Amino acid sequence: MRKLHHVAAACAISAIMLSGSVLAQAPAAAAPVKEETGKDIAFNRTKGNCLACHAMPTVPDAESTGTYGPPLIAMSARFPDKAKMRAQIWDATVMNPSSSMIPFGKHHVLTEAEIDKVTDFVYGL
Repeated sequence: MRKLHHVAAACAISAIMLSGSVLAQAPAAAAPVKEETGKDIAFNRTKGNCLACHAMPTVPDAESTGTYGPPLIAMSARFPDKAKMRAQIWDATVMNPSSSMIPFGKHHVLTEAEIDKVTDFVYGL
């Protein structure tokens, strides 16, 4: 009887372990991932965080706490060449060595794709 008990317990443990590994391999129903927009990145405190230094008066939900940097308004007029504005976001110290703006590209704070999205967003302000 004792042997039968051990065999039954071993079978039960094996079944539990097997079902656990099968469940672990089953793909979870993934929620649809929303692709981040330039605005999302610019407003994200762990990424762009543009609102820490810049006001965005034309964006209704931009709750700016910073006035250190220039307001982000009429950007296409201020930067007719969009590539120059992207370069400014990538590393502002190239044009102004004493700039306090974070070199988002040079220091790998943002990826190239994220910089492109932020550039497109800011250029439209």
